[in-house]
Amino acid sequence: MSDDLTGIRYPWDEPPAQGEAIEVAKGVLWMRLPLPMALDHVNVYALDDGDSWTLIDTGFSSKRGKKIWTSLMEGPLAGKPVKRVIVTHHHPDHVGLAGWFQTEFGAELWTTRTSWLMARMLQLDEQAVPTQETMAFYKACGMDEEVFNQRASERPFNFSDVVDPMPVGYKRIKEGDVLRIGGRDWDVRIGNGHAPEHATFWSRDDNLVISGDQILPSISSNIGVYATEPDADPVGDWLESCERLAQFGRPDHLVLGGHKLPFTGLKLRMKQLVENHHGALDRLLDHLDDPKTGGECFLPIFKRNIGGSAYGLALVEAIAHLNHLYHVGKVTRIMREDGAWLWQRKG
Repeated sequence: MSDDLTGIRYPWDEPPAQGEAIEVAKGVLWMRLPLPMALDHVNVYALDDGDSWTLIDTGFSSKRGKKIWTSLMEGPLAGKPVKRVIVTHHHPDHVGLAGWFQTEFGAELWTTRTSWLMARMLQLDEQAVPTQETMAFYKACGMDEEVFNQRASERPFNFSDVVDPMPVGYKRIKEGDVLRIGGRDWDVRIGNGHAPEHATFWSRDDNLVISGDQILPSISSNIGVYATEPDADPVGDWLESCERLAQFGRPDHLVLGGHKLPFTGLKLRMKQLVENHHGALDRLLDHLDDPKTGGECFLPIFKRNIGGSAYGLALVEAIAHLNHLYHVGKVTRIMREDGAWLWQRKG
């Protein structure tokens, strides 16, 4: 195996305990916030700017989360002010407390334009019942009838449940920017697929990469299609991003991701992420010799059937893979009388 494809290694066997921090490099602290779901944590980072801290991502908004942050600020952050919060992407486990830091502590919010617009729009869009468009989208996906009926009758998840109000005003970051954070210059490189305009940060001064959910070890980031853009091709965006970002990887890079443990072996991991999806697409295409709905496509993509709380994420990821095959011209689709798309291999 070449130097660029050396194996993935984990310098730390265990994450920091709740309310504590691990210094992964000079002036760079790794901390964790809990999440009430199967993926039960999010990694957050604090970088020492001398007279203040910059935070990367925040965790959900909750009483527990705010209590943990208060403990962190009084403990590992030593009472020094948080003057800047950088959000890698708009998902609630990363942006949830950004508005709290702005409002309560006067911190600036720095993020990409799409991340800010998506987060603020979704935080303001509170729904007591699912919209007609959302239910039509679920029907088009071929959602299981029992799950569909349950979703039709219950209050949907709202960003505002776990994301604090976000005041007007932020600083935009974009591809090609160079940011000074924690005594280092960082290149901003943008990925897509898991979330639009997802920011990653590559240190010019040492071996650190802060990757958010764009690059994770041992698990693959969810890539989903939603009612907001039902014909999107996030799998295509993901593959392009992985192949482009892989060009910058070095054997010594230490990747600080949004979940799981920091790791080395970036080039190999990027190769795995691309190959995993190409493998899923090949299996899915073989599965579509006969017409199938999205809800009938879990087994070839995930190598198992999925139910329970993970069903919704599996369904939107199945549609993402079907959409990609459709966009590259390998499958056709026709709408059944009940409103569900039937997908089939061409020819």
